[in-house]
Amino acid sequence: QMEDPIQLKEEGNKYFQASDYEKALQSYTQAIKLNKDKALQAVLYRNRAACFLKKEEYAKAASDASRAIDINASDIKALYRRSQALEKLGKLDQAFKDAQKCATLEPHNKNFQETLRRLGANIQEKVNARGTLRIQFSTDSRVQKMFEILLDENSDKEKREKAANNLIVLGREEAGAERIFQNNGVNLLLQLIETKNPELILAAVRTLSGMCTGHKARATAILHYLGIDSICMWMSVDNEEISLAVCNLLQTITDCLLGQGKEEQHGKEEALVLDTKKDLRMITMRLLDMLVSKKVSGQGRDRALNLLNKNIPRKDLSDHDNSRSIFVIDNGLKKILKVVGQIPEMPDCLPLTENTQLTASVLLNKLYDDLRCDPERDNYRLICEEYIKSKIDPQDMDKTLHAVQMVSGVLQGPFDLGNKLLGMKGVMEMMVALCGSEREIDQLVAVEALIHASTKLSRATFIITNGVTLLKEIYKKTKNEKIKIRALVGLCKLGSAGGTDYGLRQFAEGSTEKLAKQCRKWLCNTSIDARTRKWAAEGLSYLTLDADVKDDFVEDEPALKAMFDLAKSSDKTILYSVASVLVNCTNSYDTKELVPELVQLAKFSKQHVPEEHPKDKKDFVVKRVKRLLKAGVVSALACMVKADSAILTDQSKELIARVFLALCEDPKDRGTIVAQGGGKALIPLAVEGTDVGKIKASHALAKIAAISNPDIAFPGERVYEVVRPLVSLLNTERDGLQNYEALLGLTNFSGRSDKLRLKIVKEKALADIENYMFENHDQLRQAATECMCNLVVNKEVQERFVADGNDRLKLVVLLCGEDDEKVQVAAAGALAMLTAAQKKLCWKMTQVTTQWLEILQRLCLHDNMEVQHRGLVIAFNLISCDKELAKKLVESELLEILTYIGKQEDHPKKQHIISVARDCLTKCMDYELIKPLSQA
Repeated sequence: QMEDPIQLKEEGNKYFQASDYEKALQSYTQAIKLNKDKALQAVLYRNRAACFLKKEEYAKAASDASRAIDINASDIKALYRRSQALEKLGKLDQAFKDAQKCATLEPHNKNFQETLRRLGANIQEKVNARGTLRIQFSTDSRVQKMFEILLDENSDKEKREKAANNLIVLGREEAGAERIFQNNGVNLLLQLIETKNPELILAAVRTLSGMCTGHKARATAILHYLGIDSICMWMSVDNEEISLAVCNLLQTITDCLLGQGKEEQHGKEEALVLDTKKDLRMITMRLLDMLVSKKVSGQGRDRALNLLNKNIPRKDLSDHDNSRSIFVIDNGLKKILKVVGQIPEMPDCLPLTENTQLTASVLLNKLYDDLRCDPERDNYRLICEEYIKSKIDPQDMDKTLHAVQMVSGVLQGPFDLGNKLLGMKGVMEMMVALCGSEREIDQLVAVEALIHASTKLSRATFIITNGVTLLKEIYKKTKNEKIKIRALVGLCKLGSAGGTDYGLRQFAEGSTEKLAKQCRKWLCNTSIDARTRKWAAEGLSYLTLDADVKDDFVEDEPALKAMFDLAKSSDKTILYSVASVLVNCTNSYDTKELVPELVQLAKFSKQHVPEEHPKDKKDFVVKRVKRLLKAGVVSALACMVKADSAILTDQSKELIARVFLALCEDPKDRGTIVAQGGGKALIPLAVEGTDVGKIKASHALAKIAAISNPDIAFPGERVYEVVRPLVSLLNTERDGLQNYEALLGLTNFSGRSDKLRLKIVKEKALADIENYMFENHDQLRQAATECMCNLVVNKEVQERFVADGNDRLKLVVLLCGEDDEKVQVAAAGALAMLTAAQKKLCWKMTQVTTQWLEILQRLCLHDNMEVQHRGLVIAFNLISCDKELAKKLVESELLEILTYIGKQEDHPKKQHIISVARDCLTKCMDYELIKPLSQA
C-alpha cells in the first residue's frame, strides 16, 4: 500500500481518466488522510468532488468542493464543480454565485458564460412559475427590494424613481457593486434595459457604469455578459441621454481594460492576468462598424467617434506603442473617410449631427499625428489616395462630389496630407468644374472645399492664383443664400490667412462694412438653416477684425442676440466663431507693442507703419465691453462653457477665457459677471485647456476673488476649486499684475475660514507668498504681507514659524520696521497673532535680530493708530509670555512708552490703544517688576 500522497493522487487521476470512479475515489481519500500540504489538500478535495459528481452524489461533491475553496478561495475548478453540484441539488441561487465568480476569474471562458446564462434563465423561469417577482436567490434585502419595485410595472412612479436612484448609488460603492454582481444583478439590469422604458434604461446603464469603475475583472465579465453588439446597439438609439449614458459605460469598461482610472485594489484581482487586447480590438472594430451603419443615429455615430478620439491615439508621445492607431488605420480609415465624405443635402446620406463630420476630421488628424515614421505616414496617405481615386468618376457627378467632400474633410484634419490630396490628378480640376456647375449642390461642396483649402495659403498656390476669382464669380452670380454666404466666408478667409484683405478688396462695389452688414442680416434671419447661419458667424469672425465693423456689430442688438443664441449650439465650429467675434470686439487678442524708436526708424526709411485705428483705443473698447455686458454676454459665455468637451475645444476655451478677462477689467462690472454665472464658468477654464487659456482664466478669477465676497462669488465647495488657479499665478513667469491680483484674491480667501487657509497651505503657496514678501515692488510686498497676516491664524502655518532653521519670523519682524505703513500694518498684525498663539515665538522674536526692541518701540510710538495698537499687543504678548522677558522689556525704554500712553486720559478714538498699554503695566505689576504709582 502506497503512503506517498502525490503518488496516490497520480494513481487516482489514472483511474478517473479510465472512468473507474470508485477506485479513483479510494486513492484520493487515502491521499487526503496521509497528506499534510495545504495546496495539495485543495487539489485532492476538488478531484474527489469530481468523482462524486460522476457518481451523482451531489451533496458530497458540494462538500468536498467547499473544503477546497476554504483552502484556496480562487480555486476555479473547485468553484465550478460546486456550482455544478449545487445546480443538481436545486440550489440555483448559490450555483449562480459560484458560476459568476468563475466568470470573473476567467472572463473569456465561454463555458462559464453559457452556464451563467442557463442558470439565469432557470432562475427566472422558477420565479415566473410562482407568479411573483420576488428575488428568492438574493441574500441582500436592499438589492432585492429595489429590483422588485423596478420590475413591477404597477409600482408607484415615485417609488420606482427612488429605487432607480438608490440602485445607481449602490452600484458606485464597491461593496454594493459586488452585492449586485453576485446576486444575478447583471441579468436583472439587462431586463430593465429590455423594458424600453427610458428612465429604467438610464438607471440600469448608470448602475452598470458604477459596477465597472476601477474593477477590471468585473468590467470584463459584464462586457461579455451584455455583449459588445448590444452595447453598441443601445448607444445607437436616437435618445441623447441614453446614448451618452451607454457611451460612458463603454468608456468606463475601456478605462478598466487599459488599466486606467483604478483607485483601489479589489481582493485577489491583482493576482489575475487578464488578456485585454482581444477585448479592446473587439470594441474598436464594433465602433468602426458603427461609423458606416445606416441603423446608427447621428448621436450614436458621434459617440463612437468620440470614444475612438479618446482611446485610440497615444496620450503620451514618449510611449512608443502606437499599435492601436495602426490597427484603426488598417481596419477603419476608409470608414472614417466615408463619414467625412457624406453630403447632408443628398438623399443617401448617413444620419449625422452638425458635429459628426468635424469630429471625424479631428480623428483623422489625431491618427495622423500619432504615426511615428514616414513609412507609416505613407501608408496612411496611400489608403486615402486609393479610396478617393475610387470615388472620382467623370461620368458620375454624385460619386465625384463625395470624393471632393472627403478631401475637404481631410483638409479640416491633417492639413498637410489634405494639401497632398489636392495635388492628386483630377482633384483640383474637378473642384473648378464644380464651381462652374449649374447644380447648386455642386457649387456648395466646391466652395466649402476651397474654403478649407485656403487655411494655409503658403501651401496652396493654386488657391492664391484662382481662389479669389472663383469665389468672387460665385458670390456675384448665385442667388442661393447658402452658397453666397460660403463664398463670402471663403474670401474673408483668403484675406485673413494671407495676412491681407486681398480677397475683400476684389469687391470694387462694396466695403468691409457692407459685407459685414450682409453677414449680420444672414445671422438674424431665423428662416435660414442653422448651417448657413454658422457660416455667417464665421464670416463675422474675420470681418470683426476691422474696428468699424466690430463697433457696428455691438450696436446691432438683434445681431448680438442672434450671436448669443448660437452660443447654445452643439457645433464646435459655431462656438469657435462666436468666441472669435467676442475676442475681436473686446480687443482681447495679443498685440505686439510698437517700439517708438523702431517706428521713427521705419518712418525715416519711408516704410509703412501700421497705426492704431481710433476705434481700437481704450475708450472705444471699454464702451464695447459695457455694451456686451448689458446685452448678456456673460450668460452666453457660461452656456458655451457647459458644452460637451468634444464640442468645446481647447482653442475655444482659450478665446472664452480671453473675453472673460477683458470683461473683468473694470471692478464695477465684476458683480454683474458673478451674478450672471461668470465665476462658476471660469473655474473649468482655469483647469483645462491651453496654457495661455488657463492663465487668462486664472487671472480673471483673481480679479473677481480680489474684491468679491467669496461666499457669493463662489458659493459652497466651489471656492476651494479657485485656490489652485490663484496659486498658479504666483510664479516669476507671470507678470506683476497677475502676481498682485492673485495675492489679493488669496488674502481675501484666507480671511474667510481656516479650511480655506489650510487649502492654500496644501497647494504649497506659502513659499511663493514668502518670496513676494522680499519683493522690491511695494504693492507686491504689501499684498504678500497682508496675505501672510491672514494665514498665520492657521496652526500649521504657526508651526512652520516655530520650526528651527528658517527666517520666517525674522522677515516679519524686519517688515514691521519698513517705512511703508500698509506693510507695517500687515506685518505687525501677523506678529501680534503669532506671539499671541505661540509662546515659543515670543522668545524667538528676541533672538532673530538685534533690532527687535527698536522696531517694537517704533511700533508703539507710531502715528498710525492701527500700527500703534498692533505694536502694543505684541508688547503685551511678550510681557504675558514670561517674567524674564517682561523684565527685559521693563529695563528698556519701552516702560516709559507704556507709562506715557497708559497715563493718557480716556478717549473714544484711542481707548483701545490706552487699554492695551494699561494691561501691559498691570501685568508688570503682577510680576512685581514695577510698583503702583501710589506706592512709588
